Amino acid sequence: MIAIVDYDAGNLHSVTKAVEAVGLRCRVTASPREIEAADGVILPGVGAFGPCSRRLQERGLTAVLRDYVRADRPFLGICLGLQLLFDWGEEGAGAPGLAALPGRVVRLEAAPGRKIPHMGWNALRFRRRSPLFAEIAEGEYFYFVHSFQAVAEHPEDLVATVGYGSDVTAAVGRGRVHAVQFHPEKSSTAGLRLLRNFGRIVAAGG
Repeated sequence: MIAIVDYDAGNLHSVTKAVEAVGLRCRVTASPREIEAADGVILPGVGAFGPCSRRLQERGLTAVLRDYVRADRPFLGICLGLQLLFDWGEEGAGAPGLAALPGRVVRLEAAPGRKIPHMGWNALRFRRRSPLFAEIAEGEYFYFVHSFQAVAEHPEDLVATVGYGSDVTAAVGRGRVHAVQFHPEKSSTAGLRLLRNFGRIVAAGG
């Protein structure tokens, strides 16, 4: 069973439907016990870093998620779920993340020809191969909506970028912990393939 974490951060319905569409068993939950017992965890998210970080803390989810990823159990962060893996997010007054991956989440800088938020389809550039992207080619398009990006302290944690004025973090990972800045549930066939790959990671290493 894959636990999809409910912390009032949106997108639960579309993520659940996409996960079910590739034949995976899942449950939307805010229960620390159910998350701890799950074979895999998906942390989705749409919204501001600080309030979402506080909601995780208020619901008693911060520690269980931190322990889950530090134990190298199958995990997939989506959009804000990627950003929350890092030490700190600078949005608003700033707030701590799960501190599972070293680095910070910073605002995308506006530039000529680059609107903020970064919204729409963009092509991946792989920094290294990952089982999450099995059978997904370099240059495949995924759907993005974000105004902040994670800056990983360790280059080996960076899996893929997209070009948006400069290289922007698109995917990170370490061991069986994976996260993407884009929305696989909104990314058509390629997004469903990625979710199917996560299901294989769960089945192989839960």
